[in-house]
Amino acid sequence: MNIVVAQSGGPTCAINASLLGVFKGALKSKEIDIVFGSLNGIEGIINDDMIILNDYIRTYMDMESLRQTPSTLLNSCRYKLPDINDDIEVYDNIMNTLKRRGIGAFFYIGGNDSMDTVNKISEYFTQQDCDIKVIGIPKTIDNDLTCTDHTPGYGSAAKYVATTVQEIVRDCSVYSINSVTIVEIMGRDTGWLTASASVLRANGEIAPHLIYLPEARFSVQSFLSDIRRVQQSRRAVVIAVSEGIELDPNDIPEEIRNNTCDNFGHRYLSGVGKCLENIVRREIKCKVRSIELNIMQRCSSHLSSKTDIEESEQIGTAAVYAALSGLSGKVMVFERVSNNPYTVVISNVDASEVANKVRYFPPEWINAQGNDVTEKAIEYILPLIQGEQDIHYINGIPLHFKLGN
Repeated sequence: MNIVVAQSGGPTCAINASLLGVFKGALKSKEIDIVFGSLNGIEGIINDDMIILNDYIRTYMDMESLRQTPSTLLNSCRYKLPDINDDIEVYDNIMNTLKRRGIGAFFYIGGNDSMDTVNKISEYFTQQDCDIKVIGIPKTIDNDLTCTDHTPGYGSAAKYVATTVQEIVRDCSVYSINSVTIVEIMGRDTGWLTASASVLRANGEIAPHLIYLPEARFSVQSFLSDIRRVQQSRRAVVIAVSEGIELDPNDIPEEIRNNTCDNFGHRYLSGVGKCLENIVRREIKCKVRSIELNIMQRCSSHLSSKTDIEESEQIGTAAVYAALSGLSGKVMVFERVSNNPYTVVISNVDASEVANKVRYFPPEWINAQGNDVTEKAIEYILPLIQGEQDIHYINGIPLHFKLGN
């Protein structure tokens, strides 16, 4: 039989490692012939827009460069499948396309919405008595999928965040004047990535001095009080704040709210750092800047975690074995056995247990004041950022694999 793999949602440093894992798992199987790649996620199957990956990934160096290439080789999409009862024709089209290509298994690498696609398609195939297997492979820097200890992509993003914050701390510490630096970190609904800045404490760092996550209630007045308290012993205050924290407009001075925050409404998905910068400048009157890490958090493969990349490839290969064993409608997951030594096993759960669900940062890992995380968080995150990839370079720049080559 043939198989097809697709990638969806936001890019990461590890999603191509999972793609490589699927490809290598297929090469090891006598049951699999062609490995198709669906361009732009499920849209590529709907539109029958696929490529034969065997024609592109031909050498050892192709595999090595693909593993270290960030983002999605096959492009991505944000397409949400309709309910079967609302539009069965799109499901008929998917099934007919896969059958026409001789495809016996479909692997979807993505996050919450992608697992919804896995769940819907597998349910439709069951209704139609279609034997095509459907397996989900998790991916997201947000680390917010249920039923898995962590998600591929999170460890590398966490390593980048911690490293960058450490460099910011060094830069901010050289001046004799009081300063506040606010680092805005990705996290629409959850604070997993922002919390990763805390692992600097394992190396004796005190900064970031304050950490704010969406899971804890945020108060502007408490935020300002926290800064003033830290300033009593520190000239340079470094703060990690999630883009998803919710500011109460009534808690913000009107002139700042009108001039800075109106565009963001009640939910600050980008720009909360700049808003807080203006508040601190007005209320505390010290040197202040905000830094939005933006997409670098998910695409900086030169700082990827070896643990993350290796696990991402392994879970892709495990997905192939799961399909060959007859499983369908499953999502591959990690189960942590121990922290020290760090040990995980790969298993699977029903896609319905993962689809459209969010795993929030544990409230018991947030301190009582809501402005920091506990040692438990550091113990959890630290193993995921271990190890460095042996990056291949060309002309002094990391080598990336591109389909055009």
